[in-house]
Amino acid sequence: MKGKILGIGLVMIALAAGIAMYYQQVYAYYEEIPADQGRVELTLYGTDQREEIVFDNFQGIDADSSPLRYRACFTTIHSTPFLSETYTAYDNAEPLTTPSWFSCFDPAEIDAALEDGTALAFLGQANVQYGFDRVVAVMDDGRGFAWMQINSCGERVYDGEVNPAGCPPKPEGN
Repeated sequence: MKGKILGIGLVMIALAAGIAMYYQQVYAYYEEIPADQGRVELTLYGTDQREEIVFDNFQGIDADSSPLRYRACFTTIHSTPFLSETYTAYDNAEPLTTPSWFSCFDPAEIDAALEDGTALAFLGQANVQYGFDRVVAVMDDGRGFAWMQINSCGERVYDGEVNPAGCPPKPEGN
């Protein structure tokens, strides 16, 4: 009898821990970015200067626990040809998954649009936090998406290699 009670207790503890871990990953650390505080900036072609573009219908989430948790959705009146002539393109853009409750951001749809050319990716800001760039993708229909992506400097440094040539110095404490 005591073994049965112990077994049930262990199962209950494991279930509670599983629920807590799921909540931590999917809900706990995210905060919505108020629409009036959202910004959509792109880096001007051939420079390091950023410029805010015209946008509307901003929805965003972020978390202090990781730079990779930033996601945003918006609409813009700018055409992809105009954007591609004015702003720096971003190669190898890979939208990351997002919590299912943030439904405006569908990484599979964005990735497919980038692959088939119905969306273009641009550099929002390089090294927002060391090793992480903000990427902005805009579809032909005016829908836009933003996320953080680890860059080549971050990949190598966080894998334990020395700071590669051409990368900014890694800040102390990171």
